[in-house]
Amino acid sequence: MGSEGPKSVKINVTGFKKFHGVDANPTETIVKNLKNYVESRGLPPGVTLGTCAVLETAGDGAVSELYKVLDSGISRGTNSSNEKVVWLHLGVSNGALKFALERQAVNEATFCSPDELGWQPQQLPIILGDGGISQTRTTYCSIEAILEILKRKGYDANISNDAGRFVCNFVYYHSLMFAEQKGHKSLFVHIPPFSRVDEETQMQFIVALLEAIASTC
Repeated sequence: MGSEGPKSVKINVTGFKKFHGVDANPTETIVKNLKNYVESRGLPPGVTLGTCAVLETAGDGAVSELYKVLDSGISRGTNSSNEKVVWLHLGVSNGALKFALERQAVNEATFCSPDELGWQPQQLPIILGDGGISQTRTTYCSIEAILEILKRKGYDANISNDAGRFVCNFVYYHSLMFAEQKGHKSLFVHIPPFSRVDEETQMQFIVALLEAIASTC
């Protein structure tokens, strides 16, 4: 019984490429630079940064690529049973002044503009057979505790109950379902553009967020 060893936490992170109205997505920059940034600063013992992937800002046409990324975050090996796996998805909210921890996703795709592959659904269920478009899936991350840690460190953040109905919500819904099936956790966080909160501050925030997620798992 005592041979199992302490639990460790692996956090996988995604961002998005450009999309309509956002030619330079800050989440792409953050995710591409995150591994080097974390290596220079370090994470608490037992916490590792796993997959860092930039997703196409698209819904149905990019689902197969999304699941390849999600599969890449699954630990395979003799110690995988001792490792908790968390998916952290980042998306930009152009008008935002603060960070938003998204509590849930809704099984509805209603895109205000076409995605990067030209798809523009209206009131379609994201996953057929998973209830109607009012069906929701909620994160198992302890977002109230995560928020409290971030606020103690001086970050302006809140909890949101509406991730929209665009690609962010689309990806989050798939990820929440995948996480539930695999015994993982998933969290989506909307960030402001760099014009509102500078890049270095946002990188520091993401590291603080990784630490907060790990400490509350």
